[in-house]
Amino acid sequence: MEARTRQLQELAKQQRFRPCDEVATFKIFKSIKEVIATTVPIILSAKEEFLWLSNREGVEFSKVFGILQQEREFIERGGQCRGITEISYRLIDTIRHLLDIGADVRHFGDYRRAYFGVFDKKYCIRTINIDVQHRRLDASLSMFYTDDPVFADYLVSTFEMFWKQAVTAEERIQELLEQRPQQA
Repeated sequence: MEARTRQLQELAKQQRFRPCDEVATFKIFKSIKEVIATTVPIILSAKEEFLWLSNREGVEFSKVFGILQQEREFIERGGQCRGITEISYRLIDTIRHLLDIGADVRHFGDYRRAYFGVFDKKYCIRTINIDVQHRRLDASLSMFYTDDPVFADYLVSTFEMFWKQAVTAEERIQELLEQRPQQA
């Protein structure tokens, strides 16, 4: 028994956990209304940076529920907003709007994975299960929220990995405009 205890103690020493003075908050949202009710105040209080990675439908969802308006206000207050999505022909106007308000957006082809956002490298939201086809406040979904700095670091690292591989929005829009809309 003592040998096993020593083995576990040694294993614990090898782990790279960062001590934290605060206890992180973890929540699961079950409706769009809950997500909006939490996300909007976070954007309004964010000071430095908002990073997001989303599929096309998530960008459209953000437009419908006013998140893009909140991004504009955040940028006007001096915040930096960077986003990655799959830019299709039907998103050109929305992406141009984001670029016009000062957001930096890039294209990552055929991105169908989960949406996530990180605010000031602290507050995080990430989809678990979402059907963005149903654009009602009471539509069901599953989203994870936390203010855990370790999870934020993980999402920021993931974002930066995609960012390096992504194409600028201007380049992608030009490519789409050179094609026929049916092909885009």
